[in-house]
Parts: sequence; structure tokens; C-alpha cells
Amino acid sequence: MSSTNTPAAHTSKATSSHPSRDKPDPTLESNASQGGFAATRPSAAAELASLKIKLQSSLRQFPDFPEPGILFEDILPIFANPELHEGLLRALELAVEKSGWGKPDVVVGLDARGFLFGPSLALRLGASFVPVRKRGKLPGPCETAEFQKEYGSDFFQMQADAVKQGQKVLVVDDIIATGGSAAAAGSLVTKLGGTVAGYVFILELDFLKGRDKLDAPVYTLLTGQEEKLEQ
Repeated sequence: MSSTNTPAAHTSKATSSHPSRDKPDPTLESNASQGGFAATRPSAAAELASLKIKLQSSLRQFPDFPEPGILFEDILPIFANPELHEGLLRALELAVEKSGWGKPDVVVGLDARGFLFGPSLALRLGASFVPVRKRGKLPGPCETAEFQKEYGSDFFQMQADAVKQGQKVLVVDDIIATGGSAAAAGSLVTKLGGTVAGYVFILELDFLKGRDKLDAPVYTLLTGQEEKLEQ
């Protein structure tokens, strides 16, 4: 070990003896677990990678639901297990930190599964939570946006005072498919004067290319389906 790592003379008695050249210095954080100290916390990247593996393995798939040719991704086992639920929130928190988008002022969750984790994530990030709901479900003045579904159109609404001018907004939902509903939510944020910093999803159906419709960066936590289920 080079002399630059030699403890100063005033170091406490417990660490005053210089370790031999063939043994790790227990006072160094990188060698803490070898020197009898508690192991250091893994890096954010390593922690996120580990959480992704656990979360991915907990998902269930149901072929031909709700109709033939659709492979339904069931995220509900995550919420049935407190450890996985906590892991999901921690993974999303790490993902937002990693994105470089900065701290959001508002987390917007889409009706309905965005409500499962949106409020908890907002609390962790120190942000407010705002729901986007189907038309007719929110009281008071609302802004409305139309979006296309496989069999016609639908409408999303947000209360007119939910997002303030200039606020930075994170839009979250469980799965991005065609991207229409997320795009509608983003347009509502813009109408109210907010700025969409990014979109975060647990899963993505890659073959539908929904992210192409979105006007801000997209982060997907887990690996999604790359092709349609064979009929």
C-alpha cells in the first residue's frame, strides 16, 4: 500500500497500526466488508438492476385476455407483496434520479393503474400528485383531451387548477401501449401551463411504438413485449 494511505499519527488507537501489504486496509470504505465493518450500500445502478430482476420475475402473463391475440401483463402481484411494492417505489425513485430530468413539482397518474403507485412515488419525490381521469369523473372546471382507442375514441380530463404555470411534471402509468392516453395526459399538462419533464412506465409494449407519440423523454422500468402474441 502506498504511503499516501498511511494513517496520520493522531489517528485513534483502533486504527493506528498500518496493515501489512498483503492485507486490505479496513479503514477504507471499499474494503469495509473484508475488515470486519458492515458492508457498504450498493451503488444506485447496482441497486436498480437488482430490483428490476426481482420485479420482472414477479409479473404474470395471461394469454388471450381480455380478447384473443392479447397477452395481458399482470402487475398486481407486485402490490400484493409489501417487499415488492417497496422495491417498485425505490426502483422508480432511482430511475427518476438517474434520468437527469430533475425533481418534478407534480406527478400525474393516469386512470386507473397509474393511481396504484403515482401518489406514493410523488410523496417520495416531494411532489404533489394529480390524477387524470375519464370524462365526467372529476368535479369543477376541467380541461379535456381526446385520444384514440382500438375501437373509437375516449376522453381524459384534469381539473383546471391542478397544474400551475411553469411547473415541471412527471407523467406515470403502468404500461405504455399505443401511447394515446399518455399523449392526451401530456397535452392536458401543456394546456394548464406545465412542462412535461418525462414519462415513466413500468412496462412497454415495444411493437406498438407508443413512445413515438410522446413529446418528452420516456423511461420504461421493465422489459416489455417485443411482438404481438401469435394467434
